[in-house]
Amino acid sequence: MIDPSDRLRVTRDEAQALAARLLGDMEAVAAAREGANVDDEHDPEGSTIAYERSQLDAVRRSALDRAGDAEAALARLADGTFGRCERCSARIGEARLEARPTARLCIDCAS
Repeated sequence: MIDPSDRLRVTRDEAQALAARLLGDMEAVAAAREGANVDDEHDPEGSTIAYERSQLDAVRRSALDRAGDAEAALARLADGTFGRCERCSARIGEARLEARPTARLCIDCAS
């Protein structure tokens, strides 16, 4: 198994980088809207700019959540509770941690 702290740091860093890129994309969409004289709310050709921004923001928030989950898992590593279920205190299976290194619950409690 890969060192959990390395994997969690990579997960956190990649998620934060994605969130930053998406914020830039959202700002670009907003700037494009300001520079255009378009009635995007009634454009039959496609989605509205507001819809595009909403979609980008949803993915950005998901990335920030993933970064936060990785940071919380790193804190559990530091305090010695990583790999223990927060509900029942049982060991979280190695396969589950391999698939989902930010897991807080064992498979039984997560079901």
